[in-house]
Amino acid sequence: MAITKLPINEFLSLAKTSLVLDVRSPGEFLQAHIPGAHNISLFTDEERKVVGTAYKQQSKQAAIKIGLSYFGVKLLQMVEAVEEIVKTNSSVQQTDATVVLVHCWRGGMRSAGVAWLLDLYGYKVYTLIGGYKAYRNWVLAQFEKVYPMAILGGYTGSGKTEVLHALAKQGANIIDLEGLAHHKGSAFGAFGQPEQPSQEYFENKLALVLSEVAEKITMEPNSTSKKIIWVEDESQRIGNRTIPTIFFQQMRKKQVYFLNIPFDERLNFIDAQYGQFEKTALVNAVIRIKKRLGGLETKNSVNYLIEDQTKEAFRILLNYYDRLYFKALSNNREDITTAVIKVEATAVNPIENAALLLANL
Repeated sequence: MAITKLPINEFLSLAKTSLVLDVRSPGEFLQAHIPGAHNISLFTDEERKVVGTAYKQQSKQAAIKIGLSYFGVKLLQMVEAVEEIVKTNSSVQQTDATVVLVHCWRGGMRSAGVAWLLDLYGYKVYTLIGGYKAYRNWVLAQFEKVYPMAILGGYTGSGKTEVLHALAKQGANIIDLEGLAHHKGSAFGAFGQPEQPSQEYFENKLALVLSEVAEKITMEPNSTSKKIIWVEDESQRIGNRTIPTIFFQQMRKKQVYFLNIPFDERLNFIDAQYGQFEKTALVNAVIRIKKRLGGLETKNSVNYLIEDQTKEAFRILLNYYDRLYFKALSNNREDITTAVIKVEATAVNPIENAALLLANL
């Protein structure tokens, strides 16, 4: 069998139904990778450093010899590792389990070595021209494309994330930026969330979702609701992650559908969502925004939390976030009256509110 080299678009198309093996070092993979890829490292982080130093300071041949000394003892181990992934990966079993896609950083020695081994063993092997570097170029290119977005706005406690997913259940296209970033966007945004991905991996995940949704839209019938991508109104930073600037600028120019829900309804929602968390963590979150919240409001919020009056603490915080959100909503929008369509809702009810949004398109 022959090893086929694929450009990035063909590689990603085949990756939807085939096993992707990232043969970079564990550290490189941990930093970021193609979503869904499996790490089968040719070299450890230290071995990669040694080979790279030899390549730069001695020669390509010297680096290859050192690399072979590491690679040779791992041949059986690598084949068995791939077999185990194929055996335990249900999505691979449903397609052609003999097909594997292999890449390294630039599409050079590491992917060539592993591709040779797996080809010899009997797999149908494809490698990525340009390696992970080509993938990153593809990622950045996705943010420059123009998307038919509608922005879901609303004050804190409106249940916007829940509405997004209710929209998805009703057949709409969505991108959950907070879900991708593992953060809710406020001082309390990390509560109940996994550790945030690296900035690079956040971008990788976002680019993949954008590409998938854009492809889906081209296949949809001429239905307004199915030709739009719903995205929650966000500040550019979500926790410690940043929405790519060119994509964020595009978001700021799109129509905002603002869910207008009564204050007390939102307060009840916030209290139910965050009141369960450990008191010390809540107090620390309030203290982190002391400079913007103000000394008196911070003191009162903390005292209410200590006294287990969480709703009164959140009442202060909700007023603060309402002021903050309205200011952010106005920024970079030349005419707030035309940029924002208010959608009146009586309660935090994701299913009903999703229907209201679709009716206002």
